[in-house]
Amino acid sequence: MEKTPVHSDSSFVNKTDDEWKKLLPADVYHVARQKGTERPYTSQFEHSKEIGTYYCAVCGNALFRSDTKFESGCGWPSFYEPISKTSIIYLKDNTFGMERTEVECGRCKSHLGHVFNDGPPPTGLRYCINGVVLDFKSAQEAQKKYDEKNKQ
Repeated sequence: MEKTPVHSDSSFVNKTDDEWKKLLPADVYHVARQKGTERPYTSQFEHSKEIGTYYCAVCGNALFRSDTKFESGCGWPSFYEPISKTSIIYLKDNTFGMERTEVECGRCKSHLGHVFNDGPPPTGLRYCINGVVLDFKSAQEAQKKYDEKNKQ
């Protein structure tokens, strides 16, 4: 899961734009720091049904559980609920003449995507997230690491 050296357990990650540019791959930097969008239907996570947790690829913050993921047909991984109230920051986004709600990572303020009011129950929300800013750890992988750590 560790795509960048920024992954940590601290409550907030703050870096300059130049630091982010040096640390992040160009595609991740474009979406996370420049509020870009990956092309639809290109994410490795769009159709994934594996059980586990999705993390911010920039800082490692836990964002979504796989049991909140659903097939929306929008071209990006979609979730109906974040993992916690503090994992996501909500901002008004009026770019391109649209009224939307942008979502950022609650730890490093990286752009993730947008949230819309057309999702399934129980929330009715659709978090439309750029897959390039997501990391995934399967539940099986997490259990194996936990077991190895606690063998001692």
